[in-house]
Amino acid sequence: MTPYKKKQFGIWMDQYNATVVGRTDPDSAELVILGHLRKPHVSGNSNENAANNQAVASSQKFFKEIAAIMPNVDEVHVTGTGQVQEQFIRFLARTPQYRNTTTSESTSERMTDAELLAFISAHFN
Repeated sequence: MTPYKKKQFGIWMDQYNATVVGRTDPDSAELVILGHLRKPHVSGNSNENAANNQAVASSQKFFKEIAAIMPNVDEVHVTGTGQVQEQFIRFLARTPQYRNTTTSESTSERMTDAELLAFISAHFN
């Protein structure tokens, strides 16, 4: 019988960009960059309420794009700048598919892809 392998992912994100790291195969030990995502630009709006609704919808779309890269995730570590990591973790907690996902977070400055891979590998090992 094969031991159960956790599907682990790492994300570096700020308000506008996200880089997702994970394993292409759960049996693989090597982490790879699965995607670079950019939040869609929100155009100006003269109505404050409409502008706020548009910004919230844009964030939700951004979070859904990130989550789509991580199907059936067991554990995720989110790092980056600002408060967007907390918002993303709350988004995962409210989404039925990700409710049982173990999440952790940390704060870090912008990293290169190689630095991010090393950081996430060290976190999960």
